[in-house]
Amino acid sequence: MNTKTLMIQGTTSDAGKSIMVAGLCRLLARRGVKVVPFKPQNMALNSAVTVDGGEIGRAQAVQAQAAFLEPRTDMNPVLLKPNTDIGAQVIIHGKALANMDARRYHDYKPVAMRAVLESYERLLAAYEVVLVEGAGSPAEINLRDKDIANMGFAETVDCPVWLVGDIDRGGVFAHLYGTLALLSPSERARVTGLIINRFRGDVSLLTPGLDWLTRKTGKPVLGVLPYLQGLHLEAEDALPRESGMTKDAERLRVAVPVLARISNHTDLDPLRLHPQVEVCWVRAGDAILPADLIVLPGSKSTRGDLRRLCEQGWDAAIHRHLRYGGKLIGICGGFQMLGRWVHDPAGLEGEPGSSPGLGFLDFETMLEPEKQLHRVEGRLLLDDACVAGYEIHAGVSTGPALNHPAVCLKDGRLDGALSDDGQLLGTYLHGLFDAAPARDALLRWAGLAVRETPDYRQLREEGIDRLADALEAHLDLRLLEQLLAS
Repeated sequence: MNTKTLMIQGTTSDAGKSIMVAGLCRLLARRGVKVVPFKPQNMALNSAVTVDGGEIGRAQAVQAQAAFLEPRTDMNPVLLKPNTDIGAQVIIHGKALANMDARRYHDYKPVAMRAVLESYERLLAAYEVVLVEGAGSPAEINLRDKDIANMGFAETVDCPVWLVGDIDRGGVFAHLYGTLALLSPSERARVTGLIINRFRGDVSLLTPGLDWLTRKTGKPVLGVLPYLQGLHLEAEDALPRESGMTKDAERLRVAVPVLARISNHTDLDPLRLHPQVEVCWVRAGDAILPADLIVLPGSKSTRGDLRRLCEQGWDAAIHRHLRYGGKLIGICGGFQMLGRWVHDPAGLEGEPGSSPGLGFLDFETMLEPEKQLHRVEGRLLLDDACVAGYEIHAGVSTGPALNHPAVCLKDGRLDGALSDDGQLLGTYLHGLFDAAPARDALLRWAGLAVRETPDYRQLREEGIDRLADALEAHLDLRLLEQLLAS
């Protein structure tokens, strides 16, 4: 087998593949190993701009940070960003290629596989170890043909696989045993170890089950990872599980409508982790409760999500919120919704046409094929505060409202808009709340007397280190050490 590569696959989505790769990247990097993360194919609406000017999954950017690297497009050569229930924008080597439905993409997979292998070979030549993350489950029978994300890749490059199951969901023994049972003999042979993730309680009570699993599968259980309460690593795609709003008068209340094609919801993570801020995800069917601030997040399908927002009655709730003096922020697609019109003549995000916006700001947006991808720094004109982030958008906005911008960028461009009455702010910048000066300025603007300001990047670093420490303490790493020594 290929001794420079290890692939982490999961029995289900969100079993722990992303955090496992991040933790192993940090563990090896701390030992002085030149390690790099790699995900052949990712389907996610949370993405990041790379140092080489492309777009990859957000989880791979976090894994790069864990390995003390800048994110690059080779770390995630194929990114799928769903814009309908049956279709997605296909991004190859960081650049948007086309919108494809599931059937067309299935036929395209052999071409995508060539892009995957090109990136993999470049990483293999430049690093000592490539840690590969699978996607979904390798036991999805309907996706086995032309697979490039799981065993199809592992078989092609001949690498070993570790299989992760999440015990917190229940049924972990069935998940692990069943997944192995559905693999072909050659695929099953390359699974060299099993990992149980997110266990709460006394691990000794699990021992009979672990012994049974090893006897039945012939595979060693490499470890049982504890449930790490409060661990924060940016999500690949799924929204955080907590929700709801309390009546704590000391905390700033932030409501976030959950759009059907919500993208880069990790923009809200610095607020979720702020001890004086309470973020409520407002899901379909829920009302927007009284809040100090409403944030309209990014969207991969702005016109479609705008229509759904109005169908939910959230437009009326936002109007009411503003009448009572609340503040409103729109980010990327959410910013586009604040204008008078969104035009999509080429049908880049759905049916060609135009949709009226919420009309809060006097500008219009035209969706264009060329996507804007920039890592940027600048100053928030609200309080002359430093801000840093990234742009990922296909829209170009024009109109009088932009004469009162929200951000002045270092490259000389102006971004976004701030309403004349000071109640609304719109911007194309993802990562708006990451930098403490900008976050504090925006929270003060929204009505919070900031007393505590956590360092968000430091929180991410602490989370990665905590995860690496847990892997070191609870995994039998002899297989990994044998791999490195061979």
